[in-house]
Amino acid sequence: MPTKLTANVKAGGCASKLSPKILDRALKSVPRVTNSNVLVGYDTADDAGVYDLTQTGGQPLAMVQTVDFFTPIVDDPYTFGGIAAANALSDIYAMGGRPVTALSLVVYPAKGDIQDLEAILKGGADKIHEADCVILGGHSISEDEVKFGYAITGLVHPERILTNATAKPGDVLVFTKRIGTGVISTALKKGIVQSDHMETSVEQMLTLNRGVCDAMLALEIHSCTDVTGFGLLGHAREMALASNVTLEIAASAVRFLPGAIEYSQAGAHSGGLNNNRDFVESCVSMPPEIPTEIQALLYDPQTSGGLLISLAKDQATLLMKQRPEAHVIGRVTERQTKPIEVKA
Repeated sequence: MPTKLTANVKAGGCASKLSPKILDRALKSVPRVTNSNVLVGYDTADDAGVYDLTQTGGQPLAMVQTVDFFTPIVDDPYTFGGIAAANALSDIYAMGGRPVTALSLVVYPAKGDIQDLEAILKGGADKIHEADCVILGGHSISEDEVKFGYAITGLVHPERILTNATAKPGDVLVFTKRIGTGVISTALKKGIVQSDHMETSVEQMLTLNRGVCDAMLALEIHSCTDVTGFGLLGHAREMALASNVTLEIAASAVRFLPGAIEYSQAGAHSGGLNNNRDFVESCVSMPPEIPTEIQALLYDPQTSGGLLISLAKDQATLLMKQRPEAHVIGRVTERQTKPIEVKA
C-alpha cells in the first residue's frame, strides 16, 4: 500500500518555494558576470537561461536551461513524478524552446518505500518521454522529506526566444490554464478536498504546455512567462518590471479550478501564498470590492501552471482559435504608478 506522500510535508507548505522576498534580496548580492553568449540570464527573473551555441558561419542555435523540484503536492507517487516533470518542462516551453534532455533530482528517505520511489521515477520518466525529451541521468541524496524534479535542457532559435521582458503597450494578456492548484493541494493536506476537485487539478497539472508553445511559435508573440510558484501576480510583476509596462488584469476574467474559491474562503492558504502576497502586493493596485478569497487566489502558487502571453489582439484571436483553453485576462498599458493594476 503506497504511503501518502503529502503526510510528511511541512504544515502549510505547497511546493516549499523559498520566499520571493528572501530570494530577491540574496540575488542582488550575486555579482553579474558579462558573457556575450548569454542571451537571457537571471537579471529579469525570466523562466530559464539561454546560451548562444551558434558557431561562426553555422546555423543559429541556442541552449535554454532550467531546473525545478519540490515536495509532494499529491499522495500518489506516480502522479507526483509526472507533475514534477511537467512543471520543470514548462519553463522551456515558456521560452519558446524544445526540451531535449533531462537530469533528475531526487531527495528520498533511506528507509522510504522503494516501490514509492520507483513509481515517482516512472511517473516522471513517462511525462519526460511524452515531451520527446530524454533522461540522461541525475543525482540523489537521502533526507527525510521527499523532493523531486528535473534540470531540463532545451534548444531554441536565437531569434525566436520568448522572454518576459518584451510586453508592449496595446497588447492583450492571454492565459492558458486555470488558477487554484495551490489552495487545492493545501486543502488536500488539511483533509477537506473533494476527490473530483483534486482530480481536475491533477489533470491540469499533468498537462504539458507543449501544444500552446507550438501554437505560439506560429504566431507573433511579444512576451511570455509561465505562472508557477510565485502566483499569477508574482509572475505578472516580473513581466511588468522587465518590460517597463503596467499589466492590467481583470479579476472577473481569470478562470479558477473547481473548488478553488471555496477552499480559499475556507482559508486553505499555503505559506507560499502568504509569502507571495507579502512580496508582491506593494506593486499591485487592488480595489477593495474584489472578494478577499479572489484576491488570495491571484497570489496562489501554481504548479505546472499556464502560460501568460502578451500579444497583439489579432494574434490573440488566432491563438484562442487554435487553443480553446487560452483566454484573455487583461491588457498591457504604458507604465502607470503600479506595475500591476487589478480591475474588478
